[in-house]
Amino acid sequence: MLLNFSENTESEPKVFVKMNPVRSLARDNVTSPQDLGGATSNGMNSNSRKIIIVSVFVSLIVGFGIGFWFASGEINSNLPIVRELINQNLGQPEKLDFSLFWDVWNTLSAKYVDPTKLDNQKMLYGAISGMVDSLGDPYTVFLEPKISEKFQEEISGAFGGVGMEIGKRNNALTVIAPLKDTPAYRAGIKAGDKILKIDGKVTGDLSVEEAVNLIRGKKGTKVVITISDNGNTKDVELVRDVIKIPSVEWKLLNGDVAYLQVYTFNQNIDADFQKAVEQILKSSAIKLVVDLRNNPGGLLDSAINLSGWFLNDDQIVTMQEFRDGTREEFRSKGNSALRIYRTLFLINGGSASASEILAGAVNDNLNIQLVGEKSFGKGSVQQLEEFKNGSSLKVTIAKWLTPNGRSITDLGIEPNVEVKMPEDPEEGEIEIGTPGKDPQLDKALELLK
Repeated sequence: MLLNFSENTESEPKVFVKMNPVRSLARDNVTSPQDLGGATSNGMNSNSRKIIIVSVFVSLIVGFGIGFWFASGEINSNLPIVRELINQNLGQPEKLDFSLFWDVWNTLSAKYVDPTKLDNQKMLYGAISGMVDSLGDPYTVFLEPKISEKFQEEISGAFGGVGMEIGKRNNALTVIAPLKDTPAYRAGIKAGDKILKIDGKVTGDLSVEEAVNLIRGKKGTKVVITISDNGNTKDVELVRDVIKIPSVEWKLLNGDVAYLQVYTFNQNIDADFQKAVEQILKSSAIKLVVDLRNNPGGLLDSAINLSGWFLNDDQIVTMQEFRDGTREEFRSKGNSALRIYRTLFLINGGSASASEILAGAVNDNLNIQLVGEKSFGKGSVQQLEEFKNGSSLKVTIAKWLTPNGRSITDLGIEPNVEVKMPEDPEEGEIEIGTPGKDPQLDKALELLK
């Protein structure tokens, strides 16, 4: 599976807040009784004692004054000032000076103008998110408990939303692909559209998971998405619905071409693909077009399983490359039943993840030609680490490579034959999967002749 789930057994860090700064300041300014007694016993004269007594008295007054100023003017006694910190060293890297973090934490707690906003849990989550975001990887994300729960729903195959896969490209929230027969698809949202706002909230600093959390909601409710399409900005009002992700459909074109659309690599794809293949094998088809356009990917296992219908047994489908440079190979298993057809694949900027893996596998191993536009470039492996309080960390642990060692991450897969779709088509001019109204499909049919 694309996501590997493991459990972290370490204790969750806890922060307790509250201390009395007056006591700390006074103690720093007072000489201890032991010091005074020691000085006296060493033959100290009366003048010296008087000087020391006066000094101590002044110090007490100064210390008390400073403490009183802090207590009454600078620090509100109700502010959540850190008193005791536990688990500070749990899992701490060697020689990491963490004092600056606590200095900032204590300063915020002591001095921030609005104490009602000092929510310790939010501050902790914010600190963790900032640490994770510093990596600059849009797919490595800390998920608070509520968002983590919704993320789990996302891979189940049915959820409430508007029906589009989104990701980050050049730090901008971008539509990877609208899903067929969904509110987003019917509204004309396209792969590559930039999402600028969600219900008026600017998306610049949002993670993908936070954006998904805003877009999803109860069936029948509305959400307004502000998108930029080639510089043209517009608001699109969408009515949320229960999204049932289709997996695969096929039809016969021109009497001898099986046109097979694979929409996503979800939990149903293996069985649905097998049914479609069995029907194709019984049909009059002698050629095959596999359409992976606007397929946002999904389960790695399914990409490997589908490759077995095309590749010989035990051929490399893809490789994972880890941080130390080691690689793990994933090999095909299957009967190669679709090898009997002359085949072309269609890809575009909405083809991502598992769909890129399948396209790269058939292209490298069988030299099957790819027609369309460069794929999205989502070629990294995430593992979900779950924590005790319900939060989780989706962390990138490896990169995908094609069988020939080409990196998919950010680069995408280039088509052998590039065919661009019209940027501003007239209404009804373009209809995906319909000959005469689909330039990329038309080109594939032409090449198969």
